[in-house]
Amino acid sequence: MVFGLGRKAKNEEPAQPAEELTIAEDGEGEPGTAARRQDGPFDEAEISSRDGFVDLGALLITPSEGLQLRLEVEEATQRVVAVTLDLNGSSLQLQAFAAPKTETLWDEIREQIGQSVGAQGGQVEEVEGAFGTELVAKLPAGLPDGSQGYRVARFIGVDGPRWFLRGVLGGPAALERPAAGPLEALFRQVVVVRGDSPMPPRDLLQLRLPKDASTTPPPAATTLEEPERGPEITQIG
Repeated sequence: MVFGLGRKAKNEEPAQPAEELTIAEDGEGEPGTAARRQDGPFDEAEISSRDGFVDLGALLITPSEGLQLRLEVEEATQRVVAVTLDLNGSSLQLQAFAAPKTETLWDEIREQIGQSVGAQGGQVEEVEGAFGTELVAKLPAGLPDGSQGYRVARFIGVDGPRWFLRGVLGGPAALERPAAGPLEALFRQVVVVRGDSPMPPRDLLQLRLPKDASTTPPPAATTLEEPERGPEITQIG
């Protein structure tokens, strides 16, 4: 696995199977616990050790052959606001947010994403996927030859105990289920470290550069409400 500045991984080999996680037996009754317990993503309380993960603070990522990680930094504050996983020409952007203890956020957030995409002249479709209800968003975009096309992004979300994890798939993974398989497997292996400090709902959980990484991530801004750009641009008609 490579921690780099953001060129897409050109390795065409599929992601290696992640090692089986040992799940702790607490956390019952929290939002999403029953659905997540066996398959993930996981809460920090549901694993027995952090060994073997890439530690990004609020998120623990499972290494995989050919995987590249890019941290996205908010230009105004210089804080890390997202991590993007690049694999086999596709991408998965991850963000984790604080959530209420007894409520879920994904239903409301899907509605807000749809409104935002519609305001930009795009379209959204709700589909059932591996993680429940998902959104496929199409945003207008110009092609290099001057014709009109659209960018495609696939939004997935999981409510956990006092956190919400959102993923945005881009590239072939946004359009083709088989291409999304390796990144979906990595999404299931993500561990969210919520921490004990009180936080308002929807506040970003703090990400950071791994301690053994010396690369400076490129500047980029992102928010919870607006859809991220998907790299896949398709011609209309």
